[in-house]
Amino acid sequence: MSANETPASHRPPTAPYDSAFLRACRREPVPHTPVWFMRQAGRSLPEYRKVREGIGMLESCTRPELVTEITLQPVRRHGVDAAIYYSDIVVPLKAIGVDLDIKPGVGPVVERPFRTREDLARLRDLTPEDVSYVTEAIGLLTSELGGTPLIGFAGAPFTLASYLVEGGPSRTYENAKAMMYGDPGLWADLLDRLAAITGAFLKVQIEAGASAVQLFDSWAGALSPADYRRSVLPASAKVFEAVAGYGVPRLHFGVGTGELLGLMGEAGADVVGVDWRVPLDEAARRVGPGKALQGNLDPTVLFAPREAVEAKTREVLKSAAGLEGHVFNLGHGVMPSTDPDALTRLVDHVHTQTAR
Repeated sequence: MSANETPASHRPPTAPYDSAFLRACRREPVPHTPVWFMRQAGRSLPEYRKVREGIGMLESCTRPELVTEITLQPVRRHGVDAAIYYSDIVVPLKAIGVDLDIKPGVGPVVERPFRTREDLARLRDLTPEDVSYVTEAIGLLTSELGGTPLIGFAGAPFTLASYLVEGGPSRTYENAKAMMYGDPGLWADLLDRLAAITGAFLKVQIEAGASAVQLFDSWAGALSPADYRRSVLPASAKVFEAVAGYGVPRLHFGVGTGELLGLMGEAGADVVGVDWRVPLDEAARRVGPGKALQGNLDPTVLFAPREAVEAKTREVLKSAAGLEGHVFNLGHGVMPSTDPDALTRLVDHVHTQTAR
């Protein structure tokens, strides 16, 4: 090597594959612990609120140039190590004709909840043409992001099924669980259909240029391990298997899933997301070897003074010290009233503390 050459380990990433984020997902050495935040693009940013003025959530997801701008906003502001595609978990359902909307202050609401076998006919296959705006937006994004990887995402079959059966958000999931326990055949067919739709949606994102994908099973924490293994894991595994051949890291996240971490890894994830309830060293024991972990600062910590945020961050990093691979994230999404500057400072603190 000549005196004018830079050692490869100190060069900035020239492609997403060389990024700290993807290296951590592959459990390879990293220059620093990579950081990104769930819901990093969204209501905590004033620039987001400005560009979304007068535009409904689902409509905003179908405008490629707007999606591109919103996805890039936290990368510019915070210097995170990965972007996550701006969308919503119900987008593929809307794209195939399910009558639903996202109501402000409520969330996704389904006009006619799914309760019978006849309702399965309302879930046709998803084609790339149904979400051509996704392909266009990711093309725009990858040309702008350069060496920063883009994470695609989708909702997991159980969480999508819960919305469809309940008709909207729920705290108890009584209708979904009633179907799961009372008509296991219908439940299995519903999740199988949703797994095919979700797998197709992730394929579109990967083929357009996404460097990794995350499956959000936001409500899986409502299940016991036995129910998850019997009634949910097969469908999630089908999603992960659908994209296994692309060779991109597959991430899996749920809330309140401390008792399910091993099973979520077993479903096929390369990286298992951990919320703030379980320390990362304990999570690693539950997940077992061969998986990277993602997490897991409590999002509410960001409302505390800077010194407290840094102290809690160091606790997370200490717990992650022995992991095969670690992606720093919050234990859930960024809360809407979070000070954006607190996120920027957090990224810098993690990078500084973990610089190799």
